[in-house]
Amino acid sequence: MSHKKEIVTAVGTLAIAVGIGFVMQSSDSAQQRYGEGARPQVAIQGMIASPGAADSFDSDVMLEVQEIELTSATDVAAVPVPDAEGGVERASVPEPADMPDTDQSPEILAEACEMTAVAKAVPGAMVSLMLDAPCAQNERLTVHHNGLIFTHTTNSDGALSIMVPALSEEAVFIMAFSNGDGAVAQISVSDLADYERVALQWRGNAGFQLHAREFGADYGDAGHVWAGTEPDVAGLQTGNTGYLMRLGDADLPEPLVAEVYTFASGMAAASGTIDLSVEAEVTMDNCGLEIEAQSLEKMADGGIKSRDVTLAVPSCDAVGTFLVLNNLVADLKVASN
Repeated sequence: MSHKKEIVTAVGTLAIAVGIGFVMQSSDSAQQRYGEGARPQVAIQGMIASPGAADSFDSDVMLEVQEIELTSATDVAAVPVPDAEGGVERASVPEPADMPDTDQSPEILAEACEMTAVAKAVPGAMVSLMLDAPCAQNERLTVHHNGLIFTHTTNSDGALSIMVPALSEEAVFIMAFSNGDGAVAQISVSDLADYERVALQWRGNAGFQLHAREFGADYGDAGHVWAGTEPDVAGLQTGNTGYLMRLGDADLPEPLVAEVYTFASGMAAASGTIDLSVEAEVTMDNCGLEIEAQSLEKMADGGIKSRDVTLAVPSCDAVGTFLVLNNLVADLKVASN
């Protein structure tokens, strides 16, 4: 890639800054990575990122939810009625009509609106997560799990069924609606230690992508895993290849979206390095703006390492180019088993 021209771009930080290298890919490189339909590219150099706690990503949505309670208004303040003056006369209001009788008692109605969540561990250190919220049809909600957050929508029955990669053995999932209602599910994920897992999350149409190039694979090769490749579930379970899953409903306004890459290191068929990079395409939605993301890496001791990044995207003249951050997340070292 010696033909690329490099210039410096200034960016901001969310906390204490450390250097992270990135380049903007040339036209030939973009076609190799993303196909012949890729737009022309230019080159760029420079990036700043910062370490941060897992709960630092967008504080307005990363709430420390300890309990979820269903609440309702119980007291309504009386509205004062002014005395008649200045020729203004009070008008009497008719008594409210009696409400029709209902066959359902308040207790039955409350049971019908109860929200429940169920989590089930499945192979691949994955969790099948199901929510039943009959009084919240077609409603937006936020899923929280060990620093990972993304938004989804219930269906016309008030139900949601999704698969989520676990980030902790004792996995807790909180599903919260904007009015404070919600439900919690917990499950033990006994096989999590056999898997390496890295996540990237962001808000809106920021254009971020998580890429994995396994054991020397180049862009476009069989070992290049990203959102544009067909998921290989069987390869994940046998340790032959990794698996990337995108979480969140991108069609929502200002969605919270995440990508999670998983590799079965506990049953790996080969030894070597998996090169990980974060990329951001310059689009009409993000050109000329500052975009933010957070990475989450599952550590050997079960903890989560997070890093926050703010990136200044070039002007709209650069639409179609790709910024490549090579050091935001650590490469994975894998030994065969």
